[in-house]
Amino acid sequence: MQQGLLILTVQAHVPSLKLPVCGSANRNISCQEVDKGKAVMLFAGLYLVALGVGGIKGSLPPHGAEQFDENTPQGRKQRSTFFNYYVFCLSCGALIAVTLVVWIEDNKGWQWGFGIATAAIFISIPLFLLGSPTYKIKIPIGSPITTIFKVLVAAIYKSSISRKTNDASNLTDNEQHPQERSEIQNDLKFLNRASEATPAPQWLHCTVQQIQDVKSVLKILPIFMSTIMLNCCLAQLSTFSVQQAATMNTKIKSLRIPPASLPVFPVLFIMTLAPLYNHIVIPFSRKLTKTEMGITHLQRIGTGLVLSIIAMAVAALVETKRKRVAIQSGLMNSTEPLPITFLWVALQYLFLGSADLFSLAGLMDFFFTEAPFSMRSLATSLSWASLAMGYYLSSVLVNLINCITGTFHQTPWLSGSNLNHYHLERFYWLMCILSGLNFLHYLFWAQRYRYKLSGPNNPKETAKPNELPEV
Repeated sequence: MQQGLLILTVQAHVPSLKLPVCGSANRNISCQEVDKGKAVMLFAGLYLVALGVGGIKGSLPPHGAEQFDENTPQGRKQRSTFFNYYVFCLSCGALIAVTLVVWIEDNKGWQWGFGIATAAIFISIPLFLLGSPTYKIKIPIGSPITTIFKVLVAAIYKSSISRKTNDASNLTDNEQHPQERSEIQNDLKFLNRASEATPAPQWLHCTVQQIQDVKSVLKILPIFMSTIMLNCCLAQLSTFSVQQAATMNTKIKSLRIPPASLPVFPVLFIMTLAPLYNHIVIPFSRKLTKTEMGITHLQRIGTGLVLSIIAMAVAALVETKRKRVAIQSGLMNSTEPLPITFLWVALQYLFLGSADLFSLAGLMDFFFTEAPFSMRSLATSLSWASLAMGYYLSSVLVNLINCITGTFHQTPWLSGSNLNHYHLERFYWLMCILSGLNFLHYLFWAQRYRYKLSGPNNPKETAKPNELPEV
């Protein structure tokens, strides 16, 4: 990651390596083409940073969660607190990024912004290593990807050559220690074929535990898929919401707020809500429900999904108000700031920031808790995969909407040089409807999900039937 930041810092600092400036505000006007060598350098830096961020965010949460004893109620409560404050710390870093770093980049240059990020990474490495003597390191055996691939291939292979119709009962699990044997479950019965005593290559030999581990991962995938739409809504924080605010009055008294710093609002909301949730809401819910968790993981995720629906409805109403002010002021075709404060946009930031807090911390805790030991890092990384897929889905939706509306109308909904002529409110209402349908999809799977038993020395799962996420 630091190599990527160094590349970006050098390119932003050395005049001969800098990219040509594109000063046109019209996205339909092409800018000067970038030299191929400079483009390669830019994308190399960006992809190295993305690779490093993916590695850190994929491994740091499970590493931190493993420091707590999951066999005790106190340890599980502390683990839940860790995930809440992990999101809080991410917000602290984001607060510095969208305030101090943005101001320095606007006033001093991009090289200073990249330089600060590079220095922060170099400082964090020795700080992390200082705790090495106290870390609890739990090294899983085997590759989760290999295990999943092996079980799926074995099930398909043995199903294709087997003519038996009886249930999979001839297990080849004799190599396991007797204490590690467990009964094979009846859900996802197709995978049970991987344990049949059917002639097959030795490398397709699957134990019951391996099959159960793969089942655990596959059962959390529908929950993972349900959060992609939520992250698609979150993508609007750094795209259209910023463009909306840029057309509005961004002054607070004599202080002008840069539009790029507007994501500070959800960051501040998360930093405020995280301690309140952890120290007030959770203890109260534990007393009210008389349960260890108080609010279950699925209930937290469901709450985040509902808040994202509300956020999109609020965004549509705010955009309708903004355009009405533009029409009444006669500024539809003007680039002058509208006589309406950008703080109206902060309302949708409030709900989306709250949705992010509930969903992200709940997802990481849910994936870590429900995934088998050897696949926890992989499962926890699904939280960030959902984020990436949500942003890609946002781009696909925008392009698809422009393509469809451009076919039946003279101009697409979300294209042009002036945001006042966009039909952004219609896009937000569409996002609200899609988020509502996604929530129904989530409820379908959440009601049927069975949590793993949290007690020590008991790897079996216990059913919690028809648990409807209360939001």
